[in-house]
Amino acid sequence: NPTLKDYQSHAGEQLVKLATEKVCGPSGLPMLMQVWLKDCPAMIASQQASLAALAGQVSSRLDLGLLSVFTTEVGGQRLLPGLRFPRYTVTTVGVAGQFITVNTRSDQF
Repeated sequence: NPTLKDYQSHAGEQLVKLATEKVCGPSGLPMLMQVWLKDCPAMIASQQASLAALAGQVSSRLDLGLLSVFTTEVGGQRLLPGLRFPRYTVTTVGVAGQFITVNTRSDQF
């Protein structure tokens, strides 16, 4: 079964993808910030280790022998005035070194 450390690495990658989509996408940063910040995806990607560490702090692991169930609750933080990262709850199954997301909930604004 994958360990919590294995899951942290996987979750860090997933959080980079999610944050890039939400923050750097068309409904993300205000126009003034988009002009000021030239490479939003690279800025978010540079935070992958921090996002992985955050995932480790806000995740739990349930070891069921043949597989592990990881639950992560993250988000709700203010990134900038008027911009809040949505709260997400993600349930992922880890088996044979692979991760399969089985449920995702969000309080999308």
